[in-house]
Amino acid sequence: MSSPSFDDRDGSIWFDGELVDFRSAKIHVLSHGLHYASAVFEGERVYNGKIFKSLEHTERLHQSAKTVGYAIPYSTDLIEKAKGDVVKSMGFQDGYVRPIAWRGTEMMGVSAQNNTIHLAITAWEWPSYFDPEAKTKGIKMGLSRWKRPAPDTAPTQSKASGLYQICTMAKHEAEAAGMHDALMLDYRGLVAEATGANIFFVMDDGKLHTPVPDCFLDGITRRTVIDLAKRRGFEIVERQIKPEEMANASECFLTGTAVEVTPVGQIDKYSFTPGEVCNVLGEDYSQLVRSEEAAVAAE
Repeated sequence: MSSPSFDDRDGSIWFDGELVDFRSAKIHVLSHGLHYASAVFEGERVYNGKIFKSLEHTERLHQSAKTVGYAIPYSTDLIEKAKGDVVKSMGFQDGYVRPIAWRGTEMMGVSAQNNTIHLAITAWEWPSYFDPEAKTKGIKMGLSRWKRPAPDTAPTQSKASGLYQICTMAKHEAEAAGMHDALMLDYRGLVAEATGANIFFVMDDGKLHTPVPDCFLDGITRRTVIDLAKRRGFEIVERQIKPEEMANASECFLTGTAVEVTPVGQIDKYSFTPGEVCNVLGEDYSQLVRSEEAAVAAE
């Protein structure tokens, strides 16, 4: 049985300051955010009724808006309360939260200085991002022809909707080829990230290597997993990684709010075997997000 469409669900959406019926949350077709991608958003996981690292996500939402040139007219405290109200209204313990802010309809053109800034917060139940069996064996990834842009050509340190168009294109092409996802290189031809997640490699020196996030987001989950790895005594190396260096990696995994910690079995012609590092960090992350430490931080 297929899941309901995302616009046809019970519950509530927080829309410009109030909770409204899920199905009635609408915007006009001439919203600037739709035509010119002047929108920023967040993706957040709910575990045991609590949003993991909620405050960090809200702070990043504000920073993303500032980066693309506008201010969200709601305080961090108000957004934090609103997210909690939405999760409570939906009635689930585990799921996903999506705040999104966008420019409205007052001006229609490239210029939009006078447009009202809107904010909506919605949530839904969402299981594992990838098939559980694929996660156990390691997902298969292609090598995308689309590259992450240079930081002087796009607001690469924001979670802006326009930056995800090539991610959708890359993922669709990978799925059409029988893969789960795609690895994107950056504008220099260096390893960057997956379509919606950061990437790590266990290299032949036994250390954990990950690309420097200088033209893509330094993910909240990425930073969390780095902290967990340090607790375990793993040495972290953040550096520029050439694609051919993947031949020297024994393990590979993705990190992100949606994918959590997901092992990779193949990227293009390179193969990896999910092993100790990936398994340990995946288990540590699973325990952390449902821990008392995380619950206290969410309050």
